[in-house]
Amino acid sequence: MESQPSDSLWQDLDWKAVGICAAKNITAHPAATQHIQQGDIEHYIYHHLTLRLFIDECESYYHNLMSPQPGCFIVAREDENNQPVPFLISMSFDEAHAYQEGDDLVYAVPIPAELYHWIESYVVENYHPEKRKKRQRKDWRKGE
Repeated sequence: MESQPSDSLWQDLDWKAVGICAAKNITAHPAATQHIQQGDIEHYIYHHLTLRLFIDECESYYHNLMSPQPGCFIVAREDENNQPVPFLISMSFDEAHAYQEGDDLVYAVPIPAELYHWIESYVVENYHPEKRKKRQRKDWRKGE
């Protein structure tokens, strides 16, 4: 996450998610956060977030990967200092939208290449789209 002074009269800082890094076997403490300051810009690196994929979300992962700009969704809630603190990473459009409807903050960032390939192989292995069936319309004139 990155913060920098805001140009707005109504808020002091502008917050945005800058990206995610894919890593295996993070050994940092679950609450570990790195803080890096460069002038007025501050970066917060959260080490405790993990990405989990679920079979019932495969269709949403598929549509995300096939979109013009596939993204990872970082879901955060503001703490007592109005600083967004991420608690979830998702690849699902549907899940991100549900959190946004619930007033959580959702940031979209590009998918790192190695993560894209991992999710792509998961979707190929687990997603089986249902074949569309044309429904039969009832003839209302016959009283069916």
